[in-house]
Amino acid sequence: MINKRGEETRQVIKNCACVLFANKGFKQVTMKDICESAKISRGGLYCHYGSTQEIFKEIINDFMSQQGDTFSEKIAQNLSAIEILNDVLERYRKEMLDSQSSLSLAIYEYFSIEDNAGAKNELYTQYLASLNAWRALMEYGIKKGEFNDVDIVSVFNLIIFSYQGVRMYSKLMPIDEDIPRRIIEQIKKILVKE
Repeated sequence: MINKRGEETRQVIKNCACVLFANKGFKQVTMKDICESAKISRGGLYCHYGSTQEIFKEIINDFMSQQGDTFSEKIAQNLSAIEILNDVLERYRKEMLDSQSSLSLAIYEYFSIEDNAGAKNELYTQYLASLNAWRALMEYGIKKGEFNDVDIVSVFNLIIFSYQGVRMYSKLMPIDEDIPRRIIEQIKKILVKE
């Protein structure tokens, strides 16, 4: 078991690595880069992690575990489904415009490595967890009479792949504020009852 100080060091390493992965992609980041960014010796880094893959995998798993609870907590509070949707779509809009903190390119590079690719990798697990969270929100909104009765999986795919596509493209070209705004407007038109 890792002590509190060890856990704090691991968090510093992951935070520094996350910034590097967002800026350089996955393949361009080395353990040396992470040592320099985290201001830790190579021995100190290798005491916690054996490779950039190990660090990146833990970063992805951390994101996955945080994401699943967002909707369920708000649904349990019986908040408006439209309010919950508006909150998440506003966060998505901001993230689509923030190319600096996007891990999309790094995620693509990481999962394009043969050992990480496959039908049951962390990315697919995250996709399924997100689908379940969005399904719960959409079913909740339909039941409350706030959302249209939609094909939940299709609408989820539209949301998630639009979002991820813009995040990926934002690393490769300038993204106008209008793009995320219009995507979000269309998602609301599909989901929210008039």
